[in-house]
Amino acid sequence: MSRLADVFHTTVRVRYQETDQMGVVYHSNYFVWFEVGRTSLIRKLGVSYRDLEAKGIILPVIEANCTYQSPARYEDVVRIETTVAELTPAKIRFQYRAVRDTDGEVLANGYTLHMWVNREMKPVNLRRKWPDIYQLLQAPISTQ
Repeated sequence: MSRLADVFHTTVRVRYQETDQMGVVYHSNYFVWFEVGRTSLIRKLGVSYRDLEAKGIILPVIEANCTYQSPARYEDVVRIETTVAELTPAKIRFQYRAVRDTDGEVLANGYTLHMWVNREMKPVNLRRKWPDIYQLLQAPISTQ
C-alpha cells in the first residue's frame, strides 16, 4: 500500500479567540490547523520537525491554498485529514480536509507545498541526502 494514499486524522476544538465577531472561525486559522495536521502526521511517522531541523532540514511553505465550504464555529470539534499528496526529492505537498466531527460536513479543503532546503535555505535532494527520511515518508503508516 502506498503511503501517499494514507490519511492521518487529528482533531482540534475551536477556541473562542479563533472566531470573528460573527462567531465564525477566522479564515487564517485553517492554515494553523493544517500545520497541526502536518506536524502530527510527520510525528506519527516517527520523526518530528525538531528532528528534521536538528539534521539541518528545513521545510518552508512555498505555496498554500484553502477553499472554504462551510463555517466552523466556537466549540466545534474539527477533524483535520492530512495526506502526503506528492513527494519528490525536492518538494512535498500535503493535502488537507477540515471536517466537522459531529456531522461530517466538509468545512474546507486545502494544500501546502514545501521545498526541502538546508539551514542556508539552499534546495537539497532529500532522497540523496537523507534517504532514511525520504523512505519514511513513503512507508505506510497506521491511521487511528
